[in-house]
Amino acid sequence: MGKKYSGLVGGFCAIAALGVWTSAAQGQSMEVKEKPKMYTYFANWAIPRARWADMEKSAASDQKTLDSAISSGTLVGYGDDTAVVHQVDGATHDNWWSALSMAGVLDVLDSVMKGGTPPVLASATMHADQILVSRFYNWHSGTYRGAYSHTAVYKLKADAPDDSVAAISKNFIVPLMEKLLADGAIVEYEVDEEAIHTESPDVFWVDYICPTSAGLDKVNAALSETMKANPMASPALGSMLDYTAHRDYLLRSNATYK
Repeated sequence: MGKKYSGLVGGFCAIAALGVWTSAAQGQSMEVKEKPKMYTYFANWAIPRARWADMEKSAASDQKTLDSAISSGTLVGYGDDTAVVHQVDGATHDNWWSALSMAGVLDVLDSVMKGGTPPVLASATMHADQILVSRFYNWHSGTYRGAYSHTAVYKLKADAPDDSVAAISKNFIVPLMEKLLADGAIVEYEVDEEAIHTESPDVFWVDYICPTSAGLDKVNAALSETMKANPMASPALGSMLDYTAHRDYLLRSNATYK
């Protein structure tokens, strides 16, 4: 009981420190509100190298269905990714779509599955699905080809407060990402948690898409400058995050946002 109490006190102090840091970083307090829940269906695939070229054809085969779902308002975005940094037995490709309801992503999944399984997907040596949910996100409307997506995976410490993801998002991630979005360094960002838990409930993801490779350098520079200018940020985040579980993924992406 004593250990849990201590952890909660530390977590609340960390959130307060993040709030002070945000005010200093922005010059004034930036009010960040949760948005309507956005659900994203991800299908991850490990495709033999000899079949990688066939994945482009596979993505194109679903485009009519996905474009129709965008036009009708069922979806707010969709895309596909190819890994840049590969892992042993890891996914090489993925495809995804997002909606403002669980029904939206599942109805599109049903439509795609009725179209049959492309031969290239039948060759996959690994396949895994996820359904994620985000309350913090934004994008510039449009279609982006050959963009770069960066995904950072984080895990909360066992004694982190229940609202840690929201606190970190409101006081750290969103203010930084909104500035980068306004500058054009990124065209989309989101903070995701699992809606259907297949991993630890303490895990969350921070994703952003850069239209060019130069955007990745701009994000890293902005993050580095912000952390240096605000020394309270690092210990505040460190009190809530288990950095031993942190992982990064870099992808080449095609994406369309309504």
